[in-house]
Amino acid sequence: MGPTDILGRIDELKRRKNAVILAHNYQLPEIQDAADFTGDSLELSRKAASLEAEMIVFCGVHFMAETAAVLSPGKKVLLPEPAAGCPMANMITARELRMWKEQYPGRKVVCYVNTSAEVKAESDICCTSSNAVAVVNSLVEGEVLFVPDKNLAAYVARETGRRIIAWDGYCYVHHRFRPEDIRAARALHPGAEVWVHPECPLDVIDLADRVLSTGKMVSEARTTKAREVVIGTEKGIIYRLGKENPAVRFFPARDAALCVNMKMTTLDKVLGALEGMVPAVTVPAPIADRARGAIQAMIEIS
Repeated sequence: MGPTDILGRIDELKRRKNAVILAHNYQLPEIQDAADFTGDSLELSRKAASLEAEMIVFCGVHFMAETAAVLSPGKKVLLPEPAAGCPMANMITARELRMWKEQYPGRKVVCYVNTSAEVKAESDICCTSSNAVAVVNSLVEGEVLFVPDKNLAAYVARETGRRIIAWDGYCYVHHRFRPEDIRAARALHPGAEVWVHPECPLDVIDLADRVLSTGKMVSEARTTKAREVVIGTEKGIIYRLGKENPAVRFFPARDAALCVNMKMTTLDKVLGALEGMVPAVTVPAPIADRARGAIQAMIEIS
């Protein structure tokens, strides 16, 4: 079956089963093209919760499908590639967080959305890369715990002036960016602006013109006056940026900035998920209720 036939079959099954396909900004181009909505993880999960669809096919990684399941408890959530995990999310477990909290009684836990539902359930409030500064500023406590991304925590600490105790986790894609990558990109594209993700190390952030989440990159690209932009995040987003903004040229700050897990989803796997309605991602109700509370606490201050 060729790509055109696969896409036709996917559309047919979507209509018959009242399904919606969501694709993260880092997914393969053909997956983004096949999706009904493309965006960042929380944006997509909130979108899914607002739709009448009975089934969500989440083209991303496991924690994203979990978040969709938490926010859409009455809907069936499918993850086309069950092996697509997030190494950073896997760097902390609920048990580890419980033990860590015992060392710092009374501290609020800020949990990056890139975590499992079980970790969210052990946290006081979630954050995204775009609202992490606002979330930390909303807390009256002088010292907070932040899981799991130490790079994002360092950026937020500097922006807020708050004392943040960070878990020793990181996104391996963003953590590998180095100052020399930014310098080399500027040498190749001397007239370009440089946008980097706040999951990058501080010495990389210091060399950028803008520090933006993936969602903010998408929105800023629509209004930027720059004709060339170097992008310091997983380079899968460049497909969407270029497609939506053909007058701007986008370049990766690092050619090797690829998330292997994000590239595991294929059209064949999306079709297979729709045909068999598996693999489904579920979250036990007690965990989902507590995780939803941490997410809602964030939404209320955003």
